[in-house]
Amino acid sequence: MADDYKIMFVCTGNTCRSPMAEAGLRKLLDKKNIDDITVYSSGTAAASGYPATAYAIEAVRIWEADLTRHTSTPLTARLIEETDMILCMTPSHCEEVLRIQPEAGTKTFLLKKYPKPGCRGEGIDDPIGGSLEMYNRTFIEIGEELGRILDDILEKASRKKDLKP
Repeated sequence: MADDYKIMFVCTGNTCRSPMAEAGLRKLLDKKNIDDITVYSSGTAAASGYPATAYAIEAVRIWEADLTRHTSTPLTARLIEETDMILCMTPSHCEEVLRIQPEAGTKTFLLKKYPKPGCRGEGIDDPIGGSLEMYNRTFIEIGEELGRILDDILEKASRKKDLKP
């Protein structure tokens, strides 16, 4: 785990979008039997220890993923520092990562713009307070993005492993 490639998803409260992205990527990695990539999430305005929303838990079941044990985690400088790749749901999340740690610019991306760097572009809408249908649409959108970038993530993780002495 210490040498794993680390990916963190960031949203606001860490109870909807970033946990759904975390669960989705974990499921994709599990299907490929990849166990040297650590995936986690945090929120720019998250309190510690809150569960994923009921609809987020339900939405990820489309992929047979499980969020029932998720608890929210606030975004911190330490998390940013320890992470190899940071994927943000909106430009404001990206900007907050860089406000906390400006030198994280080379590893911080908007999920929908990856692999292009920077915080400008379209974000993933927040389904909080919405219907299960809204959560399902959000998870499908996240899943499409994860599918689009998976090969690049695997390549970057492999390169990190190859650089180890």
